[in-house]
Amino acid sequence: QVQLVESGGGLVQPGGSLRLACTASGFTGSEFIFGVYVMSWFRQAPGKDREAVSCITGGSIVTNYADSVNGRFTISRDNAENTVYLQMNNLKPEDSAVYYCAARWLYCSSSTKDMNYWGKGTLVTVSS
Repeated sequence: QVQLVESGGGLVQPGGSLRLACTASGFTGSEFIFGVYVMSWFRQAPGKDREAVSCITGGSIVTNYADSVNGRFTISRDNAENTVYLQMNNLKPEDSAVYYCAARWLYCSSSTKDMNYWGKGTLVTVSS
């Protein structure tokens, strides 16, 4: 059974940085080939819908970012470690949310309905 586990969340002051990680485990090579799946980060603030933040294709050829984070966040992946990262710089209070890792087949999508696997999330709080 595929499991995605996020880590790296916490409390940070405005202007600070955090690096989130999401590691996939619990699968066999025939069930889930990490390097083939598109990995995405979503976030959900209290009272708001879950929104797409960034995604990266299997070979890291394509990366997409929401306008609100473009230029501040960087997504990357290490297929040998089955891990995707989200480097978040110049954090703002409006970045506060639970950040979720998700995986889907083939290409990036900003729709939560298109994701095949989800992690349970990690909380990011940006506050002074």
